[in-house]
Amino acid sequence: MKEIYLDNNATTKVDEAVFEEMKPYFCELYGNPSSMHYFGGQVQSKVTEARKRVADLLGASPGEIIFTACGTESDNTAIRSALEVLPDRRHIITSRVEHPAVLTQCRNLTAKGYRVTEIGVDGAGRLDMDEYRKAIDDDTAIVSFMWANNETGVIFPVEEAAAIAKKNGAQFHTDAVQAVGKIPINMAESKIDMLSLSGHKLHAPKGIGALYVRKGTPFRPLMVGGHQEKSRRAGTENAAAIIALGKACQLAGEFMEAENTTVKAKCERLENALMAAVPHARVNGGGADRLPNTTSIAFEFVEGEAILLLLSELGICASSGSACTSGSLEPSHVLRAMGVPFTCAHGSIRFSLSRYTTDAEIDAVIKEMPPIIARLRQMSPFGREFLK
Repeated sequence: MKEIYLDNNATTKVDEAVFEEMKPYFCELYGNPSSMHYFGGQVQSKVTEARKRVADLLGASPGEIIFTACGTESDNTAIRSALEVLPDRRHIITSRVEHPAVLTQCRNLTAKGYRVTEIGVDGAGRLDMDEYRKAIDDDTAIVSFMWANNETGVIFPVEEAAAIAKKNGAQFHTDAVQAVGKIPINMAESKIDMLSLSGHKLHAPKGIGALYVRKGTPFRPLMVGGHQEKSRRAGTENAAAIIALGKACQLAGEFMEAENTTVKAKCERLENALMAAVPHARVNGGGADRLPNTTSIAFEFVEGEAILLLLSELGICASSGSACTSGSLEPSHVLRAMGVPFTCAHGSIRFSLSRYTTDAEIDAVIKEMPPIIARLRQMSPFGREFLK
């Protein structure tokens, strides 16, 4: 059974060109890029090339890119750094729908005496900018808002939010893990201080990420003990993965137009077809500006876990939300923050496409999904009672 993989916001297939680019740096060109000899130097030259490729995708300069192990490390580094460089400020602003990498960090910091404000969202998942403007003050050290939500795909006005932060003397960080490679980004024209990205969300391997730090932004490293990354992130460079990330970013730039035309059209076709075929369903984030590859649909009176199991039996891979919170039986914190009714929140399914998604795969999901929902509703006492 060949899988139909529609869970690309959880992780992506490594592009074959990316894999080929990184292969020589395991067994052939295995030198330490920090070494002085030529064997390490040739690896360092490829790391330098990769740094430029990442920077080019972001509209940044290579010196503004710090390689990390993942998006979570980048998020943690950005928040911790801001608190260290602004020690007299004890206020953090984030949103209620952030990834756990940001939310958990911020909530843990309350035990150290920091004041944390979590800005709400409306029913479509849009950030409450009025609440944000009222919350920020001269005690705010950092504002951290995601560029795009990993569950609903809703895009936040991070440029506007960054400008507000700068007026108040606070640093601004964005978790752009889901946005990078899917929508155009130009940091040269931005007021954002720091930006996190993760390689495995854009067809690079797991275990590699990056943190953009705007030139001139005061910064303190999270990882210390070595001179790597200009002493901004200690530890021997994961050269093969860095090189892979560089190639993936180059390809993402080349496929950007297709992402926002071809992939978007397939995603919209899937969403529209399921909404037309299945009654008592709603699009989470419908009406808001969203990523071109993501749709989250709530099906009333059914359990998301049951839907996913039946889809999996057919080789269809989707999710009920973030892979980092999939072990919980509670409704998604994102959907709760949006006020999605309880009868819908448990039955929400996220489909996230990639450039590898085919029309035939979309057709298969459109065919199989309605009977799955109908079957589960017949098994549910709530579904039978409401729909009879």
